[in-house]
Amino acid sequence: AELNARIKSVIRRLQFEGEDEIVFNEIRINPEERKVYVHNNLIELTKKEFDFLLYIISNKNQVLTKETIAEHLWGSQIDLVDSFEFIYSHVKNLRKKLTQNGAKDYIQTIYGIGYRFDAS
Repeated sequence: AELNARIKSVIRRLQFEGEDEIVFNEIRINPEERKVYVHNNLIELTKKEFDFLLYIISNKNQVLTKETIAEHLWGSQIDLVDSFEFIYSHVKNLRKKLTQNGAKDYIQTIYGIGYRFDAS
């Protein structure tokens, strides 16, 4: 488990140019502490909301299918589900928490496909 965490940490730092924190406009993410701030106010997220935010912000401006998101968040056992509608709930809750605290709604729904983090 520790090796896995260290590998993920190294990969994350490579993705974000060696930074310990990920900053995008008013959103600041500290992956090591699993904390998210909007305008320096701490936002309480569930594990899945946090993981989804980190995943989608790591893939800015790319359309992520619901299947890809589900596999990233739940692993290979996600193949057993009939529908990916539960992802909608996580996205809705994350959007609400971010926008209620003053963040712009960067998460775009791509109808019938999935979601994209709009960094433009």
